[in-house]
Amino acid sequence: MFSNALKSFQSNISGNYTLSAQPTSYSGPWKIYDAKKKSTGKAASVFVFEKKSLEPSGGASLGGRSGASQLKRAHEEVVERLKKEASSLARLRHPSVLELAEPVEETRGGGLMFATEPVTASLAGLLQEKDEQEKAGGVGGRRSRYVIEECDGQKRRRELEIDELEIQKGLLQISKGLEFLHESAGLVHANLTPEAIFINAKSDWKISGLGFSTPPENSTKPTSVTPISLSEVLNYDARLPRYVQLNIDYSSPDFVMDGNVTPAADMFSLGLLIIALYNSPRRSPLEFNGSTSSYKRAFSSSSSVPHKNNNFMSSQPLPRDVINGVLDRLITRRPAQRLDAKEFQQAQYFDNILVSTIRFLDSLPAKTPNEKSQFMRGLPRILNQFPKSVLEKKILPALLEEMKDRELLTLILQNVFKIITVLPLGKRAFTEKVIPKLRATFLSGAAATAPNTKGVAQERDSLKEAGLMVLLENIQVAADNTGGKEFKDDILPVINYALESPTHSLVDAALRTLPVVLPILDFSTTKNELFPVIATIFAKTSSMGIKIRGLEALKTLCGGGGNDDQNEYPGDGLTGMVEAPKAKSSSVSILDKYTIQEKVVPLLRGIKTKEPAVMMAAHDVFKAIAPQVDSDFLAMDVLPILWQFSLGPLLNLPQFQAYMTLIKSTSARVEQEQTRKLQELGANSTTATSRNEFMSFGGPPASNGYDSTNGGDDTNFEALVRGGNQGTTGGSDMLGGDPWANASASVSASSSTTLPSRPANRANNVSPAPATFSWSTPPVSPPPPTTLSAPQGNSRAITPDNTFSSLNSSFPAMNPTNPGIGSPTFSQQQSRSAMGMNSMMSQPTTTPSYTAPSSGIDWSKANTSSTSVWGNTSTNNAMSSGLSNFSAITPSQPQPQRQNDTASPYSAFSIAPPPSKPATSGTFSIAPPPSLSASNRSVSATGGLSMNSMGGMKSGTMNSMAALRAQTQSQQGQRQQNQTQTNWGIGGDSLI
Repeated sequence: MFSNALKSFQSNISGNYTLSAQPTSYSGPWKIYDAKKKSTGKAASVFVFEKKSLEPSGGASLGGRSGASQLKRAHEEVVERLKKEASSLARLRHPSVLELAEPVEETRGGGLMFATEPVTASLAGLLQEKDEQEKAGGVGGRRSRYVIEECDGQKRRRELEIDELEIQKGLLQISKGLEFLHESAGLVHANLTPEAIFINAKSDWKISGLGFSTPPENSTKPTSVTPISLSEVLNYDARLPRYVQLNIDYSSPDFVMDGNVTPAADMFSLGLLIIALYNSPRRSPLEFNGSTSSYKRAFSSSSSVPHKNNNFMSSQPLPRDVINGVLDRLITRRPAQRLDAKEFQQAQYFDNILVSTIRFLDSLPAKTPNEKSQFMRGLPRILNQFPKSVLEKKILPALLEEMKDRELLTLILQNVFKIITVLPLGKRAFTEKVIPKLRATFLSGAAATAPNTKGVAQERDSLKEAGLMVLLENIQVAADNTGGKEFKDDILPVINYALESPTHSLVDAALRTLPVVLPILDFSTTKNELFPVIATIFAKTSSMGIKIRGLEALKTLCGGGGNDDQNEYPGDGLTGMVEAPKAKSSSVSILDKYTIQEKVVPLLRGIKTKEPAVMMAAHDVFKAIAPQVDSDFLAMDVLPILWQFSLGPLLNLPQFQAYMTLIKSTSARVEQEQTRKLQELGANSTTATSRNEFMSFGGPPASNGYDSTNGGDDTNFEALVRGGNQGTTGGSDMLGGDPWANASASVSASSSTTLPSRPANRANNVSPAPATFSWSTPPVSPPPPTTLSAPQGNSRAITPDNTFSSLNSSFPAMNPTNPGIGSPTFSQQQSRSAMGMNSMMSQPTTTPSYTAPSSGIDWSKANTSSTSVWGNTSTNNAMSSGLSNFSAITPSQPQPQRQNDTASPYSAFSIAPPPSKPATSGTFSIAPPPSLSASNRSVSATGGLSMNSMGGMKSGTMNSMAALRAQTQSQQGQRQQNQTQTNWGIGGDSLI
């Protein structure tokens, strides 16, 4: 571990920087570690030299005391040379010179340490990596051995490319650095090798390894650099590692053979370096192992020296532009024939559009605004021609640095997103490089001005909003190259910033990003952060276009799909198997049912405009809502809104039909679910309550028109009509027999009344059903006029209905043609008839015979087992007086006891008597019949006895019955008043 190595030395760098556990690369005596500054988190590279690396391997003998002292002195010279290398970087500041971040420090163990800008590898290490890949079977045969640690702790390998453009770009940068050293700094590098060149994180080539740098001969420029002694540096010391000595494999013959230190020597070294870039293996064509004698011997013959005829001793073909105009002007014996650094940059080798673009990009800050604008507009046309490494490490960072220029923001972002789409590792580049710039550009200014503009319309930067439009148009690129957390934390705030813009086109673009945004965001973020902003915009906007776009956004939030599924209502997307191409939409986090019912539907209900475009957009939202909510909510809340919208005055026929289709499908779902629910509950539910059960109002029930309670019960009635107390016996007529059992079943052909059969269940206080019979009477004269309102017909047949108990107010009241037993008239007559019968029963009589041609009462069919009181003809007048009070004698059919012992007030021959109160007193009340005067109590010729038929009664009998009649009438009147109050005084409004 590197922590163990740090125990041998302590420095300020190790205290202020966090270093990686293992070196990421090597360069000569230096181990290079990736590091981050603890205070700022800024990336850096730390170069570490350990003095023990100078000791001979395997513990070789130092050659005695003198040899040990010489070696110690040599070590000290190496340390001083390495210090010079780091200190030279501190004095030299140039884009092509490695930038120093922390000055060199000595460690406790005698080592050295300094920090620079982040570097990926040295050129020597990169060339060695490519050689190893080729030996392993090509580029894909072996992975890069350069491993770096990500911010999240994960490690990845750095893939380095060295293609033609990389070489051209790098050589151009190195030549610029040499120009700076030769002309500005007045120095000669003297050891320009692949070990002295580093490639930084932006893929720029940087010059370092200035340990042998020296002022040229006869230089007049002041410098603090101590000149080197060629004789000393060219003397190879086998006791020291080769990488701390001058590498004569890249040295110029000016040094070795002439002993001259000139800038042209660096250009010769640059030529050998170019050959090494194309050679295989990638190293110098000259190999002397530090022997100057071998070097001189090789240059004594032209065959052993690189030149044009031997392809500059390269094992691989060289580009034509490299051979002509570059190498033939660098690999020369005479320094005067060589190109200088400035001329080298103008060579035909660099005359192509890609290199020219990079050169222009390097000088972009110095260009005019018009030149910058033209460059940004033309850059997208050639981006595809650049190597991916150049795009990621060179062009993309350069463009991002220019984002501070608001005039170029739109053009820069267009190029940035195009580069991200081209890069194979665009996600890493977008996350690490682009997102921080986007936040700094769009959110930092907004966050700073927001507190100062509360309650005031914030002034928006039009140039910034133009750039924001480019971001929204490329939101798919951003989504594809970010994770969920990065998108939520960094991209969503930018979208919300766009939604709050007063520019309608920007809001529209932000709303159109929802189909891309929703699959990435989680449900909580969608509901709590995104939906409130959209709802506010929809409710407050004055733009019809934003209204429609807001409805489309609500449709997306509610799970609505595209237009291709408009006619597939049952496909609610819950199965996820039918439509495979829409698999991505199935992962969209839509709003929950509560939010849809409580927030979205009220928004739709509040739409005031009736424009067809808005109405149809709302139609699509309702179509998306329908599968998401309960059927009850659809019936109670959604369908009324659909009907209201469907009747809009501006809709055409197809639009109306679309609404009707939705209404029908929604109604069908409500019907199906309600039917299924009732079917599931049907097995355990009781019989449904019918309407007739609620139509019994506690009023006077009647089935045959008789009032069984006017005279009390059946016993009282029989006692009353028979003139004596019979106890509880019943069922006999006035003659002592049972008229119901012996009555004839035949009915008069001309006039008859069919009575309802009596229920057989006497336990329910109901009399047995009577048989059908007819009463015959002698011919009578027409009755005197009465006050009854019913028509007087010659004959009348009525078939009572047993459902009279369910009569309601829809039947009009009818006046009786013949007062029944339940009428007040009969109540008074009943008392008088009882008195008359009691006075006549003691006299023996014969049964009279009555004959009538058409109608009347037939007494011949009655049971006459005992002596009849009707046999004496002389008593006809008296009997006429007593029987004249009976309008018609028909047996009463008792009804079950009801509340308050009330019974039906109807007569046997009428439906409903007229009310005694105004019609408004009760909806379902049945009025009693009006009272008749004594003079109008005649019976109809078709229905009973005539008063004149009994006119022969003696006056004595009439007088004896007068007193009893008056008493009975007074009692009966009081009873009638009480009965009226009981039966008819309960009218009122219904509670239903």
